[in-house]
Amino acid sequence: MKILILHGPNLNLLGQRETMIYGSKTQNELFDYIKTHFPEIDFSFFQSNHEGKIIDKIHESFMFNALIINPGAFAHYSYAIRDAIAAINLPSIEVHLTDVFNRENFRKNLVISDVCKATISGKGIDGYIEAVNKIKDIL
Repeated sequence: MKILILHGPNLNLLGQRETMIYGSKTQNELFDYIKTHFPEIDFSFFQSNHEGKIIDKIHESFMFNALIINPGAFAHYSYAIRDAIAAINLPSIEVHLTDVFNRENFRKNLVISDVCKATISGKGIDGYIEAVNKIKDIL
């Protein structure tokens, strides 16, 4: 099984950025954590602060069995990323490290969720483990 994990803006700063909110693990430590839990899965990881690059990566995802995306702030307004996910035929799960529903009001609007099989919010890095397990159940 091959899973693409996409990260949106500012997630490259994990471990440095607002650690009281996002935790102390770096993005690479997060990716290693996921790989350690599922050594039988072939993961590909991609992060960009640019919406178009994320869309291009989604369009190129035909060789994967599933997509897990933490779109960062794009979750709240990127209809372009939403449409790119809708256009591909991959089970997709949206993940947020923090509980976006108990933060600022603008974070409660998730435009990508309706084209994903599930949205996982507020479980920290374990949200990714839950997402992979959901993908395994789907496939």
